[in-house]
Amino acid sequence: MTVTAYTLAVVLNLFCVFLGYRFLFRPASAAAGYGVPADPSGDAGAYLTVKGLRDGTFGLAGLALLAFAGARAEAWFLLCAALVPLGDTLVVLRHGGTKAVAFGIHFATAVVVLIGAGLLFAV
Repeated sequence: MTVTAYTLAVVLNLFCVFLGYRFLFRPASAAAGYGVPADPSGDAGAYLTVKGLRDGTFGLAGLALLAFAGARAEAWFLLCAALVPLGDTLVVLRHGGTKAVAFGIHFATAVVVLIGAGLLFAV
């Protein structure tokens, strides 16, 4: 179970880094994939950059916690960080995105993050 817990934590954190990169360097396609398309050349550009920085920072912070503070600290971090995809679910629903994206991507991500937290707490 330890290998699974650590592997899932690393994958989740690297995925956040990837999402951050995508929002910073491919903002239009990243926004479309998020479920609420936005024009990065317009007013949404700043918000897409903020999202990229947020996601990338979450990923790097999670990796640092796992490497330097251990499984329990990472578990608490993931437990708190699960609020982000839960909030993203609501954002997509409130701004015209599809239920499939809201629940199939964002809510499902929150569930996987919570599973990762649970596995790390069990280590």
